[in-house]
Amino acid sequence: MVAGSLNYDGFIKYKAERIGKESTVSEIVKLVIEASNTKAPIAKVADTISGYFVPIVIVVAIITFIAYLVLGYTIGSAIITFVTILVVACPCSLGLATPLAIVISEGLCASNGILVKKSEILETASKTNTIVFDKTGTLTYGKLKISKLYNYSELKDDEVLQLAGSVELKSTHPIGKAFADYMEENKITKLQVDNFEDISGFGIVGEIKEQKIVLGNSKIVSKYDVENEHIEDEKSLAIQGNSIVYVIKDHQIIALIGVNDIIRENAKQVIENLKKKEIETIMLTGDNKQTAEKIGNELGITKVIANVLPKEKAEIIKKLKSENKHVMMCGDGINDSPALANADIGVSVKSGTDIAMDSSDVILTKNDLESILRLINISEKTIKNVKQNLFWAFFYNALMIPIAIGILKPIGISINPMWASLAMVFSSLTVILNALRLRRIKF
Repeated sequence: MVAGSLNYDGFIKYKAERIGKESTVSEIVKLVIEASNTKAPIAKVADTISGYFVPIVIVVAIITFIAYLVLGYTIGSAIITFVTILVVACPCSLGLATPLAIVISEGLCASNGILVKKSEILETASKTNTIVFDKTGTLTYGKLKISKLYNYSELKDDEVLQLAGSVELKSTHPIGKAFADYMEENKITKLQVDNFEDISGFGIVGEIKEQKIVLGNSKIVSKYDVENEHIEDEKSLAIQGNSIVYVIKDHQIIALIGVNDIIRENAKQVIENLKKKEIETIMLTGDNKQTAEKIGNELGITKVIANVLPKEKAEIIKKLKSENKHVMMCGDGINDSPALANADIGVSVKSGTDIAMDSSDVILTKNDLESILRLINISEKTIKNVKQNLFWAFFYNALMIPIAIGILKPIGISINPMWASLAMVFSSLTVILNALRLRRIKF
């Protein structure tokens, strides 16, 4: 349904799965408010400078007041100069320089489907030089389809898929959805599954009619010490870009299933644009090496790390960070959550699992990888804008304080508190107008 559409005839049956505070709009508002309540590192720098600046100005004003009295000026003239210095040095523009630009950028991100949980992300995103992508559900749509079945048992193909599908129905992995779709399309009845277990990074296990059914990648075959005589079939499926699912029953491989995915429409263009920015891209996946490398070659990703467990993903992120790389991790599944939490910036697509979104710093509500480029672009423009604001704030004070002290009085140039307050307003207005230019960022 499209927002704003009208139903002229018939009826619509719908179910509200999230209402009130759980709705998407409420979630967006909550995240924007939380981000606004945090401070970017550059804002803390401005606060530190202000902490030194204010007492220095007060001391300068007091010294000037005393100097005027010593030089024979009237007490009225000394007081006017003292007040003028305080007014003209008001750090309002300095205080506005960073938070105003950050708040505008947070709103810009939200309007582009980029939910930023902490404002510091708007500063650190511009420093990113390495982006690590998960494969399934991130670089691909995660809408998997069963493409090939090697049946090594005496069971019929549909019976094998019934066993495998019944167990996969209890999984949250996109592969499970592929089996669910197949069973629905072919009207295959699901079986009762007991003692289900999700072995993260390996596969899943369940019992059907007191028989253990094990499904997973090649690592699960080794984990259960099952003899594998089907390596060539696995390679054949992998070369075609399939994710591999072994089906094990009674400690024997009864089938090998290939599951295919579709690469996201603009993924290749995003990778190319990241390379133009001299940002290294890495694919990090638990899938087999051949499949991962095939997808990587299609996308132009030269560094592919495959067959990794969730814990290993996190370790690889830590290793990259130890090499002084500023790492952004983009993923969607439970397996990605440790890596998302360990990255400098964790990015989750909205279609991902709740734990992945909780572990991330940024959520892409449009499930569009182009949003990563937009985030980096907004970050770069925001930092540039903040630096401009800080420059104008300091330039103004550096220019006006000496005039307020009276250095130019010998040539007939001086100001009083009224003109000082007007100049102070002009300074703040300059910073505000400069920050508002961020709203004109085009992608």
